[in-house]
Amino acid sequence: MIDNVSRVIRGKPEAIRFALTALIARGHLLIEDIPGVGKTTLARALARSLGGTFRRIQFTSDLLPSDIVGVSVFDPDSHLFEFRRGPIFANVVLADEINRTTPRTQSALLEAMSEGHVSVDNTTHELSQPFLVLATQNPAEHFGTYPLPESQMDRFLLRIRIGYPDAETERDILKTRGVRDPVDELEQVIDHETVLALQQSVENVRVDDRLIDYALTVVHESRHAPTLAIGVSTRGVLAWHRAAQAYALVDGRDYCIPDDFKGLAQAALAHRVVLTSAQDSLGRARDEAEAAIAEILARVKAPV
Repeated sequence: MIDNVSRVIRGKPEAIRFALTALIARGHLLIEDIPGVGKTTLARALARSLGGTFRRIQFTSDLLPSDIVGVSVFDPDSHLFEFRRGPIFANVVLADEINRTTPRTQSALLEAMSEGHVSVDNTTHELSQPFLVLATQNPAEHFGTYPLPESQMDRFLLRIRIGYPDAETERDILKTRGVRDPVDELEQVIDHETVLALQQSVENVRVDDRLIDYALTVVHESRHAPTLAIGVSTRGVLAWHRAAQAYALVDGRDYCIPDDFKGLAQAALAHRVVLTSAQDSLGRARDEAEAAIAEILARVKAPV
């Protein structure tokens, strides 16, 4: 899957590995970056690689919860209400510019992301499996946006940036990109049963007790850091632990090493903390939170 997605997302192997980590860990991914760096392409390439369905939801200020989960429509022939599924019923869902819609609509994703199902008219509807929400938000644009609340941010396993490609990669893209969309040329390289089996095997990845103590020390330090008003919660350290197990599995190992936890720390923890001082932009708040986590990692000695 890494090789397949790398055919269209060039020069960004770490972003692809993080996306696969979120998928295998049964988590979700938030990409906070500028437009045009490949966020939509990454989501489509993932769906194409696993042979799954892909839906893109453009979040706007007038989007309603029913536009996401679906709505019951009266059928005059049967005299019954029939549920029409919304775009959330897909294997890979791109929630584009998620911070442009109202908190009420944002909350419509909570049940789907945390429970794997949605409830409409007192009826529970199971979502397709595997299921991955890849959400985007633009840190440079603030007009008409609604910042995600802590409860919504906490539902994302990882928050990453893709960034610009290097000069050589961008030159190669310009030379080889034709009229045809390269994602359309990707083939399915893994089936749903294999993905579900990988998700099941994540919990079998071994984590040494010293690594668990290391993770807990980092989390406890975050709760006493002077720059953080709220540190990492218990749910946050559980997510970090599972992400490290999935990251090891993506790397072909059935055991974790310190670099699995260290390499994921900022992506898994920075969006779960609250700064003591308010920041004037999403990008600045993100940078300050990541710096706080990096400072803790520099102080806490990892096991050898």
